[in-house]
Amino acid sequence: MKATEYFSYNLAKAGVTVVSGLAKGIDGFAHMGALAAKGKTIAVIGSGLDIIYPKENIELAREIIRREGLIISEYPLGTRPNQSHFPERNRIISGLSKAVLVVEAKEKSGTSITVDFALEQGKEVFAIPGNINSPNSKGTNQMIKEGAKIVTNINEILHLYDILR
Repeated sequence: MKATEYFSYNLAKAGVTVVSGLAKGIDGFAHMGALAAKGKTIAVIGSGLDIIYPKENIELAREIIRREGLIISEYPLGTRPNQSHFPERNRIISGLSKAVLVVEAKEKSGTSITVDFALEQGKEVFAIPGNINSPNSKGTNQMIKEGAKIVTNINEILHLYDILR
């Protein structure tokens, strides 16, 4: 949570639009960090725009809209969330992004799907190393072994972001 808020807050302060999936946990913290910085954020959801999922993020979704952020979906109104929609949503998240930052990921997770899409799209992938004993870091640490750029502070990302502009 702290790492997500640190990176999303500081990226948003630097003018980077934070794109995430409005999911419970890391996604929500990414949006909150961007909003706290008075920055821009885009939430890509795996349902129709009239069905915010998870329900506990309805107020966050409202705040994103109030702050002139975006909530987007490729699904028509009335479409309920479905497990198959989330990998498709992750394709859009990586497609909208110049780079992908992985804060934590289990060995098999939706995050690895986002990373696969990002790599196919020629995007840069950053990963924050995690505790080797934590199941929530196994995927992240594996991504680093496989070539994701390890980051521990905001400047490591902003340097590349300036190059990508």
